[in-house]
Amino acid sequence: MSAATEELADLPVKRPIDREPTHPGVLLREILVDRVQLSVAEAAVRMGVTRQSLHAVLSGRRAVNADIALRFGRLVGADPSLYLAMQHVRDLWLADRSLASALAAIKPVA
Repeated sequence: MSAATEELADLPVKRPIDREPTHPGVLLREILVDRVQLSVAEAAVRMGVTRQSLHAVLSGRRAVNADIALRFGRLVGADPSLYLAMQHVRDLWLADRSLASALAAIKPVA
């Protein structure tokens, strides 16, 4: 092990391990603002969706679905499966927390 690797191994983890997964809209917004530098209105026009529906996704009020993922992926030249995977992880995390007591009451078969 190199000296640099040993130093990194000694650093404690600073990020929360069990935190709410980031809404994919946060990533979409960063890509629009930082990378392609488009306004929400211009992106919505190019994607063929309403500004309100795109803004709802970018602000985390609406989930990223296959339609938005495909349109956004086409707009910025990215793989839409990333945005759907992020949404899937978030949905499972939120459902796991909201169903915790109901899930605990289920007796597993095996």
